[in-house]
Amino acid sequence: MSASTEISALPKGHPVTIYSEEKELIQKLGQELMDTSSEAEGQKFYNIFNQLQQIERRFERKENQLFPVLEQKGWTGPSKNMWSFHDTIREQFRLLRKNIEAREFTEVSRDAQYLVSSIFRLLLVEENVLFPNALSLLTEEDWKNVRKGEEEIGWMLPSHPPKYPETEEEEYIHPSQDHTKRELSFDTENASHYDEGYMTVDQVNLLLKTMPLDLTYVDENDKVIFYNRGEERVFPRSAGIIGREVKFCHPPKSVGTVLKILDEFKKGNKNEASFWINFKGRLIYIRYFAVRDAQKTYRGVIEMSQDITDIKKIDGEQRLLDWN
Repeated sequence: MSASTEISALPKGHPVTIYSEEKELIQKLGQELMDTSSEAEGQKFYNIFNQLQQIERRFERKENQLFPVLEQKGWTGPSKNMWSFHDTIREQFRLLRKNIEAREFTEVSRDAQYLVSSIFRLLLVEENVLFPNALSLLTEEDWKNVRKGEEEIGWMLPSHPPKYPETEEEEYIHPSQDHTKRELSFDTENASHYDEGYMTVDQVNLLLKTMPLDLTYVDENDKVIFYNRGEERVFPRSAGIIGREVKFCHPPKSVGTVLKILDEFKKGNKNEASFWINFKGRLIYIRYFAVRDAQKTYRGVIEMSQDITDIKKIDGEQRLLDWN
């Protein structure tokens, strides 16, 4: 049985079936792009180009759902090699978009041919190598788990694919709410499960301490219950504020603004408030975010402060490591 025949025999909604359906769409869009003049049919060309760039969702599903499972089975080639091919195509998209916007039609025509050629070559490798090997390595349960995660990423297809496996009585659970215990490559005995992933208390503290942000969490009763101890905090904090009412943690001239923010958050009218100030010669970005649970009940507010002085100076791109 050939690889294409094996794939065509899979049920609807199977991850590889979806990849196959996307392949037909990609080939159609690629050919349309080649047949459309970027100069004479500019808007049509641009629309096709944008549709084709939705291939990014396909790449993300492979990189985040399929490749990790293949690594667990001992096949790391796709993660090392095909991911690099994805990045090459991403760069081709970037350059082509740049030339489209600059109306460099000669370069657009040339780059479009390179892009479509690269994509079609990738599709061949997928059909002849990636998917046949994946089908031989992964179990039915593996494919079910792959499909669950794909719901969060999405597809190129114009409509949502059928369920897999096709069971009417099974209730759909969004991946962010799926807390199924899975086999992992690291010890989770002393770790807790978060929205996705496991960390120990020590790891959580290290994460919060390392983040280049000042974070303070005020609960639904307006009491400060947490702040992170970063090494270079913008504003000083001490353990004495834990349990303190937030209105006493701000100078009188700003406490009215803070209380107004809290009131609007509690009423559900607003979810975010932002400020930026000059402080000791640095530009500080201060943001407040309403914290709500799954039922949209107000659970407090996060105050986040960040020194963005150097971030504001960023221009262009830096894609290579520069440690010299």
